[in-house]
Amino acid sequence: MTMGHTRRTPIRPDPALASYGVETLRRGPLRRMLRWGGFAFVLASALLFVGFLRFADSVTTLKPPAEPKADAIVVLTGGYQRIDQAVELLEKGAGRRLLISGVHPSTTPGQIRKTTSAPADLFDCCVDIGYDAIDTIGNAQEAANWIHAKGYKSVLIVTNNYHMPRSLAELAYVDAETQFIPYPVVNSDLKTRAWFTDPNALRVMLAEYAKVLLAGARNITGFGRHPGLRSASITGPG
Repeated sequence: MTMGHTRRTPIRPDPALASYGVETLRRGPLRRMLRWGGFAFVLASALLFVGFLRFADSVTTLKPPAEPKADAIVVLTGGYQRIDQAVELLEKGAGRRLLISGVHPSTTPGQIRKTTSAPADLFDCCVDIGYDAIDTIGNAQEAANWIHAKGYKSVLIVTNNYHMPRSLAELAYVDAETQFIPYPVVNSDLKTRAWFTDPNALRVMLAEYAKVLLAGARNITGFGRHPGLRSASITGPG
C-alpha cells in the first residue's frame, strides 16, 4: 500500500437484497388489492344480510287491508288459495272486476270456477282469464294491458306475501300511473316466529330475496329483461 493512498474495495449489490426489493414492490399493490377486496366482500355480505333481514321482516309482517276497496282486482296465479281469496274479494265488492293472470292455456274458466265454488254468473259477468303471462314480468305486463284497456286507476293485487315485493316492483316498472294496493295471502309458515328454522320456509325466503335483487338490478339496467308473455315468444322480435 502506497502512503497517502488507500485502496477501496468496490461495493457490489447483494443479489438477494435486490430480489427482495423487487418482490416487495410486486407484492405491495397485490396485498393492498387483496385487502381492499376482502373489505369490499365483507361489506357487501353485511349489506346483503341486513337487506335479507329487512325483506324477511317486511314479508312476515304484511297484512291485508282491513277494508279493501279498489276499481278492480288482479290475482297472480301460483296457487288456488290466491284465486279463492281474490274471488271472495270480488264477491264482497272490493273491486268491480277480476283478472286472473298467468293461467295455463290448458286450464278452462269452468275448471277454475268449480275449484273456487264461485257462482257461474259471477264468472260470466266479472272475471277475466289471462293466459298470456309466463312469469312475474309477464303478470305485470298482462295486468297493465288489462288495466289500461278497462281504464282502472286503482287495483288490488292478490298474491302470496313473500311474492308481493317483487310483484309490486314489476307492476310499478310497467305502470307508474296506477295505484296498486297489496292484498297479501299470508303463508302460515312464514308468520311463525321460528320460520327461519324451517328449511323449506328459509329456502323460499332466500330464493325470493335473490329474485327481488335480480329484478331490481334488471329494472335499473334493463339487462336481461324479457316480455314474459307467450304471445311475444310465439311472434318473436320485430
